[in-house]
Amino acid sequence: MKAIRAGLLIGLILTMSVACASTGAAPSPGTTYTTLMAGWEHHFRIDWTAADQSPGARTVSGYVYNQNGEFATHLRVLAQAFDSTGAVVGQRIGYVPGGVGGFGRAYFVVPNLPVADNYRVSVWDYTWFQAPRDPR
Repeated sequence: MKAIRAGLLIGLILTMSVACASTGAAPSPGTTYTTLMAGWEHHFRIDWTAADQSPGARTVSGYVYNQNGEFATHLRVLAQAFDSTGAVVGQRIGYVPGGVGGFGRAYFVVPNLPVADNYRVSVWDYTWFQAPRDPR
């Protein structure tokens, strides 16, 4: 019985691995994505800087400011590096640890971007935290 269960588990893992690998989840070269959340600019503001990390890499870090009264959880930012022609030469998604409270700010770091002419940071996605209704 244990052998059958182990065989089924291994088969499921292999099937899911192949399925995930073939979905094309990685963006194709030259494709520019900026966010999963249209209109994020109405709720958030970002201040950031790019600094040398090593001779071939930069780190983008800064603050996300929540301009809304609700707590934003599971917040991620997208940092992109552009060459002189405006083509994306690197992009990475970074988590904002702990999210950001209403009308608050939170620090983020996105390491290992290539050295580039220009950078851009946008809010990739977030979830508004909704507290349960008061039972009164």
